[in-house]
Amino acid sequence: MCTYLTQTVAVTASGYSNDEWLDVDRAVVSFDHPERTPFEHALRIDLRTDDPARRMAIELDASSARRLADAIISMLDNEEVLALR
Repeated sequence: MCTYLTQTVAVTASGYSNDEWLDVDRAVVSFDHPERTPFEHALRIDLRTDDPARRMAIELDASSARRLADAIISMLDNEEVLALR
């Protein structure tokens, strides 16, 4: 069953792909059937640029997505990182 659940988030970022750095301005996050990974469903993160042909994507199983989310929150909550803001 397709979920079609999708959120688009504005971001200020850079991504590395094909030996070059690209300016990323949005991330599209969805939970649906993956394109490549062997899971029934995956959390998909598609980092987009102004040029639709230039993008970076990742597909994660739910467990890996939660571990990644936990690691991101943990890093941002680190005292040393908080002191830099």
